[in-house]
Parts: sequence; C-alpha cells; structure tokens
Amino acid sequence: MDDTDYASEERTYQAEVKRHFRWNFVVNVLDGALFWFGINFVAPSTILPLYVRHLTDSRLLIGLIATIAGAGWYLPQLFTASYVERSPRKKPIVTKVGFFAERLSFLFMAASAFLFAGTSPALALALFFVTLTWHTVGAGIIAVAWQELVAKVIPVNYRGRLLGIANFGGTATGILGAALAASILDRYPFPTNFALCFALGFVFILLSWLSLALTREPPLHSRKPAVSLSEYWRRLPIVLRRDSNFAAYLLARVITVLGRMGIGFLTVYAAERWQLTDSQAGFYTTVILVGQASGNLVFGPLADQRGHKLVLEMSLALSAFSMLAAVLAPSPTWMYAVFAAVGALTASDILSMLGIVMEFTSPDDRPTYMGLASTVPGLFAAIAPVIGGWIASRATYRMTFLVAAILTLAAWAVLHWMVRDPRGTVLGGEK
Repeated sequence: MDDTDYASEERTYQAEVKRHFRWNFVVNVLDGALFWFGINFVAPSTILPLYVRHLTDSRLLIGLIATIAGAGWYLPQLFTASYVERSPRKKPIVTKVGFFAERLSFLFMAASAFLFAGTSPALALALFFVTLTWHTVGAGIIAVAWQELVAKVIPVNYRGRLLGIANFGGTATGILGAALAASILDRYPFPTNFALCFALGFVFILLSWLSLALTREPPLHSRKPAVSLSEYWRRLPIVLRRDSNFAAYLLARVITVLGRMGIGFLTVYAAERWQLTDSQAGFYTTVILVGQASGNLVFGPLADQRGHKLVLEMSLALSAFSMLAAVLAPSPTWMYAVFAAVGALTASDILSMLGIVMEFTSPDDRPTYMGLASTVPGLFAAIAPVIGGWIASRATYRMTFLVAAILTLAAWAVLHWMVRDPRGTVLGGEK
C-alpha cells in the first residue's frame, strides 16, 4: 500500500472511529462489566485458592495458581504481536479465537469440580490446573489483539474512562456476585458450591463475549513491511536500546510482578491463621470489589487527566501497604483494609498497566510494545508466586509478605525516578 492509499484509508478509519465511538464505548463497557462480574465467581486471589485448599495442603500448589494466572496472561503476548501488527482488523482474533481459547474453559472447570472433586481429589486438582492454564494462556494469546482493538476504536482521552467505567460496573455489580458466591459456598456442600460458582462465572463471561462481538472496528493496514518471525525477534533488542524510557518502564514492571508474590496467599493466610470458614474467607472477595470499584471511580478520570504513570505509582504504594498491613494485622477484621487495598491496586493496574503502553509509541509499533510489556515481566510473574510459596514453606507467610513489600518499594523508586511519563511526548501513540 502506497502513501496515498494509506492516507485515504486512515482518513476513512478516523471518520469511522468517530462515527461509531458512542456505540463502541457502550458495547466495550458492557464487555468489561460483564467479564469482571463473571470473574468474581472464579476470583484467582480468593475463590480459587480456597478450592485448591480443599484438594491439597501444598503451599507450592496454592502459589501455582498465581503463577499460572500471571504467566498465562503475560507470556504468550510477544509471540502474537507480529501477527496482530499485520492484521488490519483485530476483532476476529479476539472473538473467534477468544471464545475457544479463553472463555469455554470455565465450563469444563465447573464440570470437573462437580464430577471429581468429592471422590477423586487428585484428578480434580489436575483437571483444575489444566482448565486454569487453558483459560489464562488463551487470554494471553488474544490479549494484544484485544488491547489493540480498544486502542483502535477508543480515542486516547477516553480510554481511562472506558476501562474505569467498565471495571466499576463489573466490580459494583460484582459486590452482589461476591456476596452470592459467599452464600453459595456456605449453603451448599463441597464440591457443589465451587462447581456452581465456576458455572456462574462461565455464564457471565459468555455474555461479555457477546457484547464484545458487537464492536464496530474499521480496518487499518500497517505501513510496516512484513518480516519473518525470526527477523521480528531479532529486532526486539533494538527496540529496547532505542527507547531507554520504555526499557526503564519494563524494569519497573519486572520488579513489580516480583513484588506481587504475596497477593495469592492472603486469603489462605487469613483462613489458616484465624480458622475462617470458606464463606467467611470468601467474603474477602466482596471487600476486594469495594476497593476495586472505588479505585475505578478515582483512577479512570485521574489517568485521563494526569497520566497513567501517576496511577501506577499509586498502585505500587497500595501494594506495599497491603503486604505490610498483612504482616501487622492482629485480627481478621484488619484484613479488610488489606483486601480493599488489593482491590484498589487491581483497578489501577488494569487501567494504567494497559493504558500507559498504548502511549509509548505509534500505532504501527504498538502491538510490539504491548507484547514486550507483557511477556518480559511475564517471565518473572511465572516464578514470583513459586518463590513466595517457597519462602512461606521454609519460613512463614509473613516473611513472604515482607519480601514482597521491599520489592514493591524498589519498583516504585524505579518508576518514579527513571521513567518519564510518555504522554508528554507521544499521546496515545499519535504524534
């Protein structure tokens, strides 16, 4: 495609984005709200550790949940970035591949819990990790395409609000869902209670997929010449040498994910320390949602007005607080503040971890930056919870939380002093 044809296509593309903006904003808000409502029935920081705790007392296996959740999302993204860059439309990747790769797995998770958890815990445990890996790797495979789809159809000054409103809708209604999940855990015996939670999660995540499929995406071809996958990978170090600011951001993200090693152990720690029931521990999901809903209301507009770097710094401060507060908590009531902070930092991460990368470069290079920003930290996200579980096994959960807090403060220092806010140089990837 020559420059004249590309300029014509870009004008048509920009006009279509403007024409369908309201529609796309609404359907993507519905997608996010329904997805986050559904995911609260299979919350990886509360519900899933409680389920695994019924099947095994291994702290390393409990930590493996967070490992799979992080690595599955992060690691595949760089492998798909080159293909996403060359695709004029991202929606088919997100919807057609995403249905089977990301969404369907929860139906099988529910079935495996119902059929095997009560009679064959080892088999149920193995099937749980298979379906969890299926979901998270599938989510990682389509993640760059989904992020690029949002970046294409939503202008930069509305992305924070889009993610904030969508996540607020999901978490606000999810408070009801979390209360329902806690009631299900209390009312029904194991494993029926967890199977019902997983099934409800699948229903609402399927509804979110239907909303996402309504997105109206105009095509836009890349101006970059096609290269082989080996050549594409050979050029990646050049990207980091050329953009030292982005490289510093990656360093901050690597230390950040290492500092998140303790979050997946908070619920089990509280349940074991104070002998909580499943429904009592499950109620912490509600507290997370209250924090997440509040965070979305604050961080979405703040990110649009002041930039994502500030929001990420606030996220790291909340992460350090949650770890230190868990160490010092004298009663389970104090853990409400810990889980509220986890919810708020989750909101800020979802908003600004995605949003800031969209602003580092131009649309042609954006998928590569997204892939690097996910896969490089993902290598460390894969081992961080295992390290946390190893520390907890050799020492205590409190030692895991203390190490996590120290790493988080180091990540804050790198982000604050070494990374320049990209919004001042490249606004949403459009110079």
